[in-house]
Amino acid sequence: MNIKSPIEEVIEKLVVGTRVTISGVIYTARDAAHHRIIQALDRGEELPFDLKGQTLYYMGPSPARAGQVIGSAGPTTSSRMDKYTPKLLAAGIKATIGKGSRSIEVREAIKKYKAVYLVATGGAGALLARAIKEVEVIAYEELGAEAIRRLTVENFPAIVANDIYGEDLFEQGRAKYKKKNS
Repeated sequence: MNIKSPIEEVIEKLVVGTRVTISGVIYTARDAAHHRIIQALDRGEELPFDLKGQTLYYMGPSPARAGQVIGSAGPTTSSRMDKYTPKLLAAGIKATIGKGSRSIEVREAIKKYKAVYLVATGGAGALLARAIKEVEVIAYEELGAEAIRRLTVENFPAIVANDIYGEDLFEQGRAKYKKKNS
């Protein structure tokens, strides 16, 4: 399914297991950036970008080679952001992209705030970078690879792992494996 980011208009159609390609704007943020965003939210300060309806990609890029807009751009482990995610979803984030499963607290927040969690293929950073057409550091430049970047993407591939209905791709996969091997 081809979708445009921000994805809010199609969120009800994004069910677990759906393969998507995303075009539009997404933002990168990892541990240190999440911490700073949460601090700003707690203090009522202006944020580096409007969170409402946006997609966060848990990615720290490698330096771009000559002629490229970005280096390798693979996902990082999402569970590292779990302690921040419910508050960001409450503030308006509608999608996150990373790798690996999420905590029960995040899965409940995804359902409560009608958001989705998408997974991108780990180890495929060079391939994923091809979908990134423009990159701009918009906040926390001093964090280097963990700075917040605004990415313009075209046909960025991902799979819905958690949906607004409370389904979980990882749990489904484990159950299917267990049934097959029982």
